[in-house]
Amino acid sequence: MVTDTIIEDMESLIEKFQRVRETTLDLVRELRAEDTTAQSMPDVSPTKWHLAHVTWFFERFVLEPCGVPRLDDEYHYLFNSYYNSVGEMHPRPQRGLITRPTLDEVRDYRAHVDEQMLRLLDAGDIDDATLDVLVLGLNHEQQHQELILTDIKHVLSLNPQQPAARTDLHMPAGKAPPAYDFMAGASGIVQIGHDGDGFCFDNETPRHDALLHAHDIGNRLVTNGEFREFIRSGAYDDPLLWLSDGWATIRAQGWNRPLYWDGALETEFTLGGRREIDQHAPVTHVSYYEADAFARWAGARLPTEFEWEHAAADESCSGNLLAAHTWQPVATNGGRQFIGDVWEWTSSAYAPYPGFRPLAGSLGEYNGKFMCNQMTVRGGSCVTADDHIRKSYRSFFYPDARWQFLGFRLARDRHD
Repeated sequence: MVTDTIIEDMESLIEKFQRVRETTLDLVRELRAEDTTAQSMPDVSPTKWHLAHVTWFFERFVLEPCGVPRLDDEYHYLFNSYYNSVGEMHPRPQRGLITRPTLDEVRDYRAHVDEQMLRLLDAGDIDDATLDVLVLGLNHEQQHQELILTDIKHVLSLNPQQPAARTDLHMPAGKAPPAYDFMAGASGIVQIGHDGDGFCFDNETPRHDALLHAHDIGNRLVTNGEFREFIRSGAYDDPLLWLSDGWATIRAQGWNRPLYWDGALETEFTLGGRREIDQHAPVTHVSYYEADAFARWAGARLPTEFEWEHAAADESCSGNLLAAHTWQPVATNGGRQFIGDVWEWTSSAYAPYPGFRPLAGSLGEYNGKFMCNQMTVRGGSCVTADDHIRKSYRSFFYPDARWQFLGFRLARDRHD
């Protein structure tokens, strides 16, 4: 089972389905049709493709097993992502070449599938297995809501005009955060993983014992101002601070600052356009390599994902998330920032938990096959849906990834 789905009645399920689907469209309401087709790098998918793919997911994994025929067989090829077990797919790096169907036709596709889904839900004759896939599909769409925003940010940043994706974002004035400090972390055997209450992805299971060594963990995220000091110290030119792959990457790519910062280290591109860097806000759009080098420069290290999860256990599962409508990390108001603002790099490789079992069938391709050569991130970001994040949530990226809202906090070993 993907979830111990807590749905009070079919009416609440229908409401959530409609809300998630409407939210996706609202995120892109200020984009032009031309914006939605562009693909700026292989990791970025066009907005139009995202809108179609999440729709394809419901059509392929919910409607088809219930006997509802596909709208268009070509869509099955164009909008499959990586489910090799269900058929061939258009190459990911070439999604920007899918100029047809048009954006209007994709919207019509969404409307058609929504109509079929609501008809199925209104009938109320849905078994538990189908409900599980439906709830997975809603969470899958919320993941793509985040990708829609991070991907279009990269696309628009490369436009010489650097237009805003949204003109109505709320950006609170930055306030100086508390001094960086370390909190004592636990040591010994602790429980890690989803506790069985509500939805989770399969990679959050099973709940299991993990051994923590004596350590301390940062009281907040590292800020832009602190990262600027790292840059100005000459850190990008010091090979002693970098992992071998990290040094090779920054030299090959010419990196000397976070993605979207200007060369003067004064402004950054945001979803609201180019703005002055808030020195008090968490630094973001940095790779694992840059986070690791900063930690070494600061005489610290990155936390493991198990240290992070245990430290966050008693924290509120709220923060600067999608509904705050900043779509940009903001300075802490005194909180510890475990949830929202930026996905936090950990030092843990993305690997299966002891006893992990992927979902049965094609949906087993969702997470398990990516458990190699990637690093685990935790905590959600400023564009993660508020009801989508939880403290056991594990996401993952390659260590050179920067286009997501990726930041970090520090940790250090404690020698009692």
